[in-house]
Amino acid sequence: MAEVRETVVVGILMGSDSDLAVMEKAAETLAGFGVAHEVRVLSAHRSPRRTADYATSAAARGLKVIIAGAGGAAHLAGVVAAHTTLPVVAVPLNATPLGGLDALLASVQMPTGIPVATVAVGGAANAALLAVAILALGDEALAARLVEHRRGLDAKAAAADEKVQRALASKA
Repeated sequence: MAEVRETVVVGILMGSDSDLAVMEKAAETLAGFGVAHEVRVLSAHRSPRRTADYATSAAARGLKVIIAGAGGAAHLAGVVAAHTTLPVVAVPLNATPLGGLDALLASVQMPTGIPVATVAVGGAANAALLAVAILALGDEALAARLVEHRRGLDAKAAAADEKVQRALASKA
């Protein structure tokens, strides 16, 4: 694991504490890259003023990217994006009988002018990786760690291919 810098640069938000099981994957991924982050429960509907205050002050507090996970109507990412010019990445959550489709559609249908990047339903780790890629644009050491991460993915894929090829060859 990389050493975590002290300055918090990514905010991880969730609409409810019940979302923690999914959103902690973003925190774990960021920690693995040494990216300092904070995790908060803020609701677009139940705590709109606190949510707006958080988003409005985020850049001044040193944040560079915000990850927002929410299910159902999934307004959290959009509300946050409306109050900051920082990049916002939505993580639609499976919180209703619709399996997260409602949250996914709410997240990707932002009006022109207020963009929100959106990952797959439950894709908190990918949201963190997108945040890392954004931060790596201005941080050569972080960019190198991201390249190394991708090399590791390639090595795992190559090992899986080799395993399958051996298994198929033994059946021939």
